[in-house]
Amino acid sequence: MFLRFLAHRSRFWVVAAFLVATPGIAAAADAASGGATTRTVANGNAFSSPARNLPPQWRQRFFDGNQIFNAPWAAPPNADTPFVGLSPTFNAVSCAGCHPRDGRGAPPVNAGDAMTSMLVRISIAGTSETGGPLAHPSLGLQINDKSVAGVPSEGAVGVSYHEVAGRYGDGAPFSLRQPRYDYSPPDGLTSDDAILMSPRVAPAVFGLGLLEAIAESDIVARADPDDRDRDGISGRANRVWDATAGAARLGRFGWKANVGSLRDQNAGAFLGDMGITTDVFPTENCPPAQRDCLRIAARTSGVEADAQRLDDLTFYMESVAVPARRRVDDPVVGRGEALFSQIGCAACHTPHVVTGDHANRIVAGQTIQPFTDLLLHDMGDDLADGRPDFLASGAEWRTPPLWGLGLIETVNGHAFLLHDGRARGIAEAILWHGGEAADARERFRTLPADSREDLITFLRSL
Repeated sequence: MFLRFLAHRSRFWVVAAFLVATPGIAAAADAASGGATTRTVANGNAFSSPARNLPPQWRQRFFDGNQIFNAPWAAPPNADTPFVGLSPTFNAVSCAGCHPRDGRGAPPVNAGDAMTSMLVRISIAGTSETGGPLAHPSLGLQINDKSVAGVPSEGAVGVSYHEVAGRYGDGAPFSLRQPRYDYSPPDGLTSDDAILMSPRVAPAVFGLGLLEAIAESDIVARADPDDRDRDGISGRANRVWDATAGAARLGRFGWKANVGSLRDQNAGAFLGDMGITTDVFPTENCPPAQRDCLRIAARTSGVEADAQRLDDLTFYMESVAVPARRRVDDPVVGRGEALFSQIGCAACHTPHVVTGDHANRIVAGQTIQPFTDLLLHDMGDDLADGRPDFLASGAEWRTPPLWGLGLIETVNGHAFLLHDGRARGIAEAILWHGGEAADARERFRTLPADSREDLITFLRSL
């Protein structure tokens, strides 16, 4: 772990010896989920702090990026704000609109409620020229449920739930919330049964620079697509088209590891979520069938978020601190952490990794605890969306990082988990696991009640 990393660097031998001799300092090292970027902030700002090792001369750029992340964008023409370009259909007016306080979005709680920090990806059968999902001819790749004046939105998706009852091995009852989605297209736009839909809640955005700095070789080395070791876990790497690089590369961001770089992720969100063009995606988000959208878009020229703004936003998202683990010396947390490995959770939620090189030096060479392998895993029919994304099948999802898991409720005021927020807490999220994770789920389900609580206590400490 951290000590092993230090031992590789001769100038840190004295520090390493000091840590070994000082249990309190060693515990602090175990708490450092994001290596030297880690901040011990456990309040509502836990997902928004600058990395602890951010040099003072870089702080202004961090706050410039933070302003871009939080600023509401206006539709052109507008002389009252420097953030102009919202057009013509969109889901939110700011990055923070979907990622409140840099944290996790939530699904609608009640039937009929609008989606505010959740969106629906769509496509039709087939693949695009770059190997990704094939856009719906009338709607594109995402349902934009809001629009500027004079342009109809792309309709709305509603969600309703029904309860699915189950029991733990000791007979205690539980209930899982099964979602159902209904799409209401606007007049004049075509929708049919062939549309593939994937509802997705916005994830938290801290620690992304560290994930980008993990060496591709380290990620691929963990893949076992043919399950040669016969442990039932067959993680696969996604290969995606990266518009920034103009080439295929390893996917590591997004719910299906369908984006290869943080800059591409930001440019894609600018366009898909807010209708803002960049040098990566310079064409307005208007499918050919949407004439009013095209008419309004024709009034503007040039990109709406220039390269400097995109780079500043990317720097900001590279440099947000990871919150520290808490209660690392608590025996209950220790028992839960041991169970986490024993029942098989760590097979996909890889606890430790050392980052490699990165242009942003604060995230390079860090020993981190993201609890993800960044690989695709078949999670079974119950969680499948049926929508392929590059090499990801309709049942495969990227292992989500678990760092900061126990602070979601503090920061964002809810405990909804999984890609569509169906789980109302950690236990429900585990119980939805299927496919490659079915054995681990069953081991959890059949644990004694006190052991289940120990495991959940550990996860809440992350």
